[in-house]
Amino acid sequence: MILSEYEWQAVVLSIKIASLAAVISLPLGILMAWILVRCRFPGKSLLDSVIHLPLVLPPVVIGYLLLVVMGRRGIIGEWLYDWFGFSVSFSWKGAVLASAVMAFPLMVRAIRQSLEAIDTRLEQAAKTLGASVWKVFFTITLPLSLPGIIVGIVLSFARSLGEFGATITFVSNIPGETRTIPLAMYTLIQTPGAEGAAARLCTLAILLSLAALLISDLLARRSRKHLGG
Repeated sequence: MILSEYEWQAVVLSIKIASLAAVISLPLGILMAWILVRCRFPGKSLLDSVIHLPLVLPPVVIGYLLLVVMGRRGIIGEWLYDWFGFSVSFSWKGAVLASAVMAFPLMVRAIRQSLEAIDTRLEQAAKTLGASVWKVFFTITLPLSLPGIIVGIVLSFARSLGEFGATITFVSNIPGETRTIPLAMYTLIQTPGAEGAAARLCTLAILLSLAALLISDLLARRSRKHLGG
Protein backbone atom coordinates (compact mmCIF):
# COMPACT_ATOMS: atom_id res chain seq x y z
CA MET A 1 0.00 0.00 0.00
CA ILE A 2 1.64 3.21 -1.22
CA LEU A 3 0.54 6.36 0.58
CA SER A 4 0.94 9.93 -0.56
CA GLU A 5 2.67 12.56 1.57
CA TYR A 6 -0.77 13.92 2.52
CA GLU A 7 -1.87 10.49 3.75
CA TRP A 8 1.38 9.78 5.62
CA GLN A 9 1.06 13.14 7.34
CA ALA A 10 -2.39 12.21 8.64
CA VAL A 11 -1.23 8.75 9.75
CA VAL A 12 1.85 10.00 11.62
CA LEU A 13 -0.16 12.78 13.28
CA SER A 14 -2.88 10.32 14.32
CA ILE A 15 -0.39 7.92 15.91
CA LYS A 16 1.32 10.81 17.71
CA ILE A 17 -1.95 12.22 19.06
CA ALA A 18 -3.39 8.83 20.03
CA SER A 19 -0.19 7.82 21.84
CA LEU A 20 0.05 11.07 23.79
CA ALA A 21 -3.67 10.93 24.66
CA ALA A 22 -3.25 7.45 26.13
CA VAL A 23 -0.11 8.36 28.07
CA ILE A 24 -1.42 11.57 29.65
CA SER A 25 -4.73 9.87 30.55
CA LEU A 26 -3.10 6.96 32.35
CA PRO A 27 -2.27 8.46 35.80
CA LEU A 28 -5.72 10.05 36.14
CA GLY A 29 -7.37 6.90 34.77
CA ILE A 30 -5.71 4.73 37.42
CA LEU A 31 -6.63 7.22 40.14
CA MET A 32 -10.29 7.45 39.08
CA ALA A 33 -10.61 3.67 38.75
CA TRP A 34 -9.08 3.17 42.20
CA ILE A 35 -11.41 5.76 43.75
CA LEU A 36 -14.48 4.15 42.18
CA VAL A 37 -13.48 0.67 43.37
CA ARG A 38 -11.92 1.29 46.78
CA CYS A 39 -13.62 4.42 48.13
CA ARG A 40 -17.09 5.12 49.48
CA PHE A 41 -18.33 8.70 49.61
CA PRO A 42 -21.44 10.76 48.83
CA GLY A 43 -21.67 11.56 45.14
CA LYS A 44 -19.76 8.49 43.98
CA SER A 45 -22.49 7.58 41.51
CA LEU A 46 -22.44 11.14 40.16
CA LEU A 47 -18.65 10.99 39.67
CA ASP A 48 -19.02 7.67 37.88
CA SER A 49 -21.68 9.16 35.60
CA VAL A 50 -19.59 12.25 34.81
CA ILE A 51 -16.58 10.09 33.90
CA HIS A 52 -18.71 8.07 31.49
CA LEU A 53 -20.52 11.03 29.91
CA PRO A 54 -18.29 11.05 26.79
CA LEU A 55 -19.63 7.58 25.98
CA VAL A 56 -23.21 8.81 25.67
CA LEU A 57 -22.92 12.48 24.71
CA PRO A 58 -22.50 13.44 21.05
CA PRO A 59 -18.78 14.08 20.43
CA VAL A 60 -19.66 17.52 19.06
CA VAL A 61 -21.03 18.45 22.50
CA ILE A 62 -17.73 17.44 24.12
CA GLY A 63 -15.85 19.49 21.54
CA TYR A 64 -18.03 22.52 22.20
CA LEU A 65 -17.55 22.21 25.96
CA LEU A 66 -13.79 21.99 25.46
CA LEU A 67 -13.97 25.12 23.33
CA VAL A 68 -15.92 26.94 26.06
CA VAL A 69 -13.53 25.83 28.80
CA MET A 70 -10.14 25.53 27.08
CA GLY A 71 -10.48 27.83 24.05
CA ARG A 72 -8.43 31.00 23.68
CA ARG A 73 -11.29 32.90 25.33
CA GLY A 74 -12.51 29.99 27.43
CA ILE A 75 -12.98 29.83 31.19
CA ILE A 76 -9.57 28.23 31.76
CA GLY A 77 -8.02 28.73 28.34
CA GLU A 78 -8.06 32.53 28.57
CA TRP A 79 -6.24 32.44 31.89
CA LEU A 80 -3.62 30.00 30.53
CA TYR A 81 -3.03 32.18 27.48
CA ASP A 82 -2.88 35.50 29.36
CA TRP A 83 -0.54 34.27 32.08
CA PHE A 84 1.60 31.67 30.30
CA GLY A 85 1.02 32.31 26.60
CA PHE A 86 -0.19 28.72 26.32
CA SER A 87 -3.15 27.69 24.19
CA VAL A 88 -4.42 24.27 23.09
CA SER A 89 -7.21 25.40 20.78
CA PHE A 90 -6.64 24.94 17.03
CA SER A 91 -3.43 22.96 17.61
CA TRP A 92 -2.34 19.33 17.88
CA LYS A 93 -2.25 19.76 21.66
CA GLY A 94 -5.99 20.42 21.59
CA ALA A 95 -6.46 17.31 19.46
CA VAL A 96 -4.63 15.32 22.13
CA LEU A 97 -6.91 16.77 24.81
CA ALA A 98 -10.07 16.04 22.82
CA SER A 99 -8.95 12.46 22.12
CA ALA A 100 -7.98 11.91 25.76
CA VAL A 101 -11.37 13.10 27.01
CA MET A 102 -13.30 10.93 24.55
CA ALA A 103 -11.23 7.82 25.31
CA PHE A 104 -10.99 8.32 29.08
CA PRO A 105 -14.12 6.31 30.03
CA LEU A 106 -12.83 3.23 28.19
CA MET A 107 -9.53 3.41 30.05
CA VAL A 108 -11.23 3.80 33.43
CA ARG A 109 -13.63 0.91 32.77
CA ALA A 110 -10.81 -1.47 31.82
CA ILE A 111 -8.68 -0.58 34.85
CA ARG A 112 -11.70 -0.64 37.14
CA GLN A 113 -12.63 -4.17 36.11
CA SER A 114 -9.07 -5.30 36.78
CA LEU A 115 -9.07 -3.68 40.23
CA GLU A 116 -12.41 -5.28 41.10
CA ALA A 117 -10.93 -8.72 40.37
CA ILE A 118 -8.13 -8.28 42.92
CA ASP A 119 -8.57 -10.17 46.19
CA THR A 120 -8.64 -7.39 48.81
CA ARG A 121 -7.42 -9.86 51.44
CA LEU A 122 -3.97 -9.60 49.88
CA GLU A 123 -3.97 -5.84 50.48
CA GLN A 124 -5.33 -6.27 54.01
CA ALA A 125 -2.66 -8.85 54.84
CA ALA A 126 0.07 -6.48 53.69
CA LYS A 127 -1.36 -3.69 55.84
CA THR A 128 -1.42 -5.92 58.92
CA LEU A 129 2.27 -6.59 58.34
CA GLY A 130 2.98 -2.86 58.53
CA ALA A 131 2.95 -1.82 54.88
CA SER A 132 1.75 1.71 54.23
CA VAL A 133 -1.16 2.50 51.93
CA TRP A 134 1.22 3.69 49.21
CA LYS A 135 3.45 0.64 49.51
CA VAL A 136 0.44 -1.66 49.25
CA PHE A 137 -0.73 0.22 46.17
CA PHE A 138 2.61 0.17 44.33
CA THR A 139 3.70 -3.36 45.29
CA ILE A 140 0.38 -5.26 45.24
CA THR A 141 -2.55 -3.35 43.75
CA LEU A 142 -0.79 -1.82 40.75
CA PRO A 143 1.07 -4.97 39.62
CA LEU A 144 -2.06 -7.13 39.95
CA SER A 145 -4.09 -4.64 37.91
CA LEU A 146 -1.48 -4.55 35.12
CA PRO A 147 -3.57 -6.58 32.61
CA GLY A 148 -6.43 -4.07 32.92
CA ILE A 149 -4.02 -1.15 32.65
CA ILE A 150 -2.59 -2.55 29.42
CA VAL A 151 -6.07 -3.08 27.99
CA GLY A 152 -7.05 0.44 29.06
CA ILE A 153 -4.03 2.01 27.35
CA VAL A 154 -4.63 0.18 24.09
CA LEU A 155 -8.37 0.84 24.08
CA SER A 156 -7.66 4.51 24.70
CA PHE A 157 -5.15 4.52 21.84
CA ALA A 158 -7.55 2.79 19.46
CA ARG A 159 -10.43 5.09 20.40
CA SER A 160 -8.23 8.14 19.92
CA LEU A 161 -7.28 6.98 16.44
CA GLY A 162 -10.93 7.18 15.45
CA GLU A 163 -11.82 10.43 17.19
CA PHE A 164 -13.58 12.91 14.90
CA GLY A 165 -16.46 14.97 16.30
CA ALA A 166 -14.84 16.51 19.36
CA THR A 167 -11.60 17.12 17.49
CA ILE A 168 -13.07 18.96 14.51
CA THR A 169 -15.28 21.05 16.81
CA PHE A 170 -12.50 22.02 19.20
CA VAL A 171 -9.43 22.35 16.98
CA SER A 172 -10.87 22.45 13.45
CA ASN A 173 -9.43 20.59 10.44
CA ILE A 174 -5.95 22.06 9.91
CA PRO A 175 -3.55 20.21 7.55
CA GLY A 176 -0.41 19.06 9.33
CA GLU A 177 -1.67 20.31 12.69
CA THR A 178 -5.00 18.69 13.57
CA ARG A 179 -5.94 16.71 10.45
CA THR A 180 -5.84 13.14 11.71
CA ILE A 181 -6.95 10.06 9.74
CA PRO A 182 -10.71 10.59 10.31
CA LEU A 183 -10.48 14.28 9.41
CA ALA A 184 -8.34 13.53 6.37
CA MET A 185 -10.91 10.96 5.23
CA TYR A 186 -13.69 13.50 5.75
CA THR A 187 -11.81 15.94 3.51
CA LEU A 188 -11.02 13.32 0.85
CA ILE A 189 -14.61 12.07 0.70
CA GLN A 190 -15.69 15.59 -0.23
CA THR A 191 -12.92 15.91 -2.85
CA PRO A 192 -13.75 14.67 -6.36
CA GLY A 193 -11.46 11.87 -7.51
CA ALA A 194 -10.01 11.21 -4.04
CA GLU A 195 -11.97 8.03 -3.33
CA GLY A 196 -8.85 5.87 -3.63
CA ALA A 197 -6.96 7.87 -1.01
CA ALA A 198 -9.96 7.74 1.33
CA ALA A 199 -10.16 3.96 0.89
CA ARG A 200 -6.45 3.57 1.67
CA LEU A 201 -6.76 5.59 4.86
CA CYS A 202 -9.86 3.61 5.83
CA THR A 203 -7.99 0.33 5.35
CA LEU A 204 -5.00 1.59 7.28
CA ALA A 205 -7.20 2.79 10.16
CA ILE A 206 -8.78 -0.67 10.39
CA LEU A 207 -5.38 -2.36 10.36
CA LEU A 208 -3.97 -0.05 13.03
CA SER A 209 -6.95 -0.53 15.33
CA LEU A 210 -6.97 -4.30 14.81
CA ALA A 211 -3.24 -4.50 15.51
CA ALA A 212 -3.69 -2.47 18.70
CA LEU A 213 -6.43 -4.78 19.96
CA LEU A 214 -4.44 -7.93 19.13
CA ILE A 215 -1.35 -6.56 20.87
CA SER A 216 -3.51 -5.60 23.86
CA ASP A 217 -4.87 -9.14 24.13
CA LEU A 218 -1.39 -10.65 23.81
CA LEU A 219 0.14 -8.40 26.46
CA ALA A 220 -2.79 -8.92 28.84
CA ARG A 221 -2.48 -12.70 28.48
CA ARG A 222 1.24 -12.56 29.20
CA SER A 223 0.66 -10.35 32.22
CA ARG A 224 -1.96 -12.71 33.64
CA LYS A 225 0.34 -15.69 33.03
CA HIS A 226 3.22 -13.88 34.75
CA LEU A 227 0.97 -13.08 37.71
CA GLY A 228 -0.25 -16.66 37.87
CA GLY A 229 -3.81 -15.85 36.72
